[in-house]
Amino acid sequence: MEKNIFIIEADINTSLALDAKFRIEGMTVVTNNGLGQIEEIVKQLKLTEVDYIILNIDLGQTNGLALLEEIKSDQEISSIPIFIFTDENKENTKKQCQQLGAEYYFIKSEINIEEFVNKVNKIILNREKIKLK
Repeated sequence: MEKNIFIIEADINTSLALDAKFRIEGMTVVTNNGLGQIEEIVKQLKLTEVDYIILNIDLGQTNGLALLEEIKSDQEISSIPIFIFTDENKENTKKQCQQLGAEYYFIKSEINIEEFVNKVNKIILNREKIKLK
């Protein structure tokens, strides 16, 4: 069962690596560099049939926490699971992301891209198994 992943990542190298790894796993990938207005990113999310979102909250000019909050407060897309993949290693930031509705929080310095993609795949497979029961 093919899944659609929407990656919001400002770092081009990370974005390209994630894109390639998820495509190898048979997923459809849409990427966004996170440099636009929050409303534009949310609009793109709505136009794309997304199953999962990978979000780096360190987006430079766009406030990643505000984007997370906007996604989770929009009824159309609020149920899409969000994986945070970020350099932000502060406990209060992790807590804030969880309070805003992010389901998973990964710190880039603690996990390489291949390990991250493998973990995401396992989580997706487990979620799908639960749905099928």
